[in-house]
Amino acid sequence: MQAAVTVTPARIPDLLLGLATVRPVFIWGAPGIGKSSLVRNFAASLGLECVSLLGTQLAPEDLMGVPQIRDGRSVFCPPEAIARDEPYCLFLDELNAATPDVQKAFYSLILDRRIGTYELPKGSIVIGAGNRATDNALARPIASALVNRLTHVHLEASATDWLTWAGENGIHPWIVDHLTDRPDHLWSKPPKTEEPFSTPRSWHMLSDALHSFGRDLDEETLRVLAHGTLTPAHAQAFCGYVKIVRSRYGIEAIIKGDARWPNRPEDRDLLYYLADSFRGRLVKDLPVSKEHMSANGRQTAYRAKSLLVQLAEISVEVAQTVIASDADGNPVLPSWFLVEAARDMPRLVEARR
Repeated sequence: MQAAVTVTPARIPDLLLGLATVRPVFIWGAPGIGKSSLVRNFAASLGLECVSLLGTQLAPEDLMGVPQIRDGRSVFCPPEAIARDEPYCLFLDELNAATPDVQKAFYSLILDRRIGTYELPKGSIVIGAGNRATDNALARPIASALVNRLTHVHLEASATDWLTWAGENGIHPWIVDHLTDRPDHLWSKPPKTEEPFSTPRSWHMLSDALHSFGRDLDEETLRVLAHGTLTPAHAQAFCGYVKIVRSRYGIEAIIKGDARWPNRPEDRDLLYYLADSFRGRLVKDLPVSKEHMSANGRQTAYRAKSLLVQLAEISVEVAQTVIASDADGNPVLPSWFLVEAARDMPRLVEARR
């Protein structure tokens, strides 16, 4: 299902308060962005127990229950997890990953709040959640009859929301500080291959690991942890950031001339991180137009080209990342600076061809 309008995690509680208390809701979103925890926290805010049913682990009889003979007639007895006397939040997690027969078994429970002769207690709420097929996750098409029984909300990851939560829940300060500088690294689209990728959940996992290893964490172990939980480029950037925290390196020191680009082979991740930070500074500091450039602007451009030359002497590949276009092929740095860089450093352009 495609999202016409998306919402951030901060908006979910108010939306659910107005929606889920009157009609069933389905929350769509990529893996690892916090759908399940949002539902559990919302249920807790209402004083309701959250009962989770995982769609991928259910068979139709798990919902309908088993038949018993009463007064010569068969009666289906719903499972204890569902058949409760007090109101609760029924959370149908990964509902769209369930088989078609299981989805059909949910129809009456979702629309009529009933399984056989059992009705959900008054005050109960029903919320479903699932990943999208475009997320390379296990997802089956939902029949139109079920789609039409739910109000659909599309959740997107929000660095602002997550960092607020992280600051209140003991997330490792390295992660909080790094994502404050690079909020675009909080989440990445699930890859088509079997490899780790960045999500709020994976950053939380990395935080737990960092706390577990403590101050004795060595550089090689950090690389294992980061590359085991994050998108490769994000893992490399994070390792570079940690090296900066632990060493004398910093982009400010390099720009001022107090330090040079690191050139040891084992510092390649740090070099990439510093190059990316340098690119961000140029985007911020270089004027869009060279016309009527101030003395400070000219000095910044001259220093930038000098640093690019020094960087290219260590690695042309890393230097290319500074002047590279964005994912859509659009220039990030001012065109006049790119022209001058190509003129002064033709090997950067030649290597890109």
